[in-house]
Amino acid sequence: MYNSLKKVIRNLIPNKVLYMIEPGLRSFFALSKKGNQHECTICHFKNKEWIILENEDKLCPKCGSLSRDRRLWEIIASEYLPQVHSVLDFSPSRCLYRKWKNIQNKDYYASDLSGDFISDHHYDITEIATSDASFDLILCYHILEHIPDDVQAMKELFRVLKTNGKILIQTPFKDGEIYEDKNITSEQDRLIHFGQEDHVRIYSVEGLKKRLESVGFSIEVKSFDKNDYFGFRKNEIILVATK
Repeated sequence: MYNSLKKVIRNLIPNKVLYMIEPGLRSFFALSKKGNQHECTICHFKNKEWIILENEDKLCPKCGSLSRDRRLWEIIASEYLPQVHSVLDFSPSRCLYRKWKNIQNKDYYASDLSGDFISDHHYDITEIATSDASFDLILCYHILEHIPDDVQAMKELFRVLKTNGKILIQTPFKDGEIYEDKNITSEQDRLIHFGQEDHVRIYSVEGLKKRLESVGFSIEVKSFDKNDYFGFRKNEIILVATK
């Protein structure tokens, strides 16, 4: 029902209008999902059941957060939020963008080039139009697998990050080595080889770690367990890059 309703609304309402009215629509929809079995770490809505997507991910009925959004915010809130002041967020989910905008005394820069996300800036990650050492924290979630020249992007991330600053990085992962082929350029072939039409590679954890280290970062690989109450997936991996 949810997926069908979402398709109908998207076909009828332009994105700019939809983004404005989305919180109200979701709040109304969430009324039927109230309960005490689960809780969203972002909007703190307690629900009796998550919305199960086609890929089996669990969506918050009220704010629309995915499992990775809820995990990311739980990490930010518990480990980084008090001490960071300047944050760069590439293509943030709408629920996290709104969360950040409601927090005072933070310089939050949301950037997106695709036009598919809410953002205030349009930075090219391979040529970020800001000065050196600008940010305490950078969020780079499911970005690097889209970037043909990912090493240049990593160099730019290193440049704009403050000394001792952190970058939280996540991509899809595979075992073994990084799989990439510059000759694979069509959307159909990229879907077959990389799992999505606009992906240009699949990283391995170790491969991404080494590539980030090659531009100067220190890398910590963190693995997280499943949590049904908060709707976290099992074996979720996040790389923490430190300058």
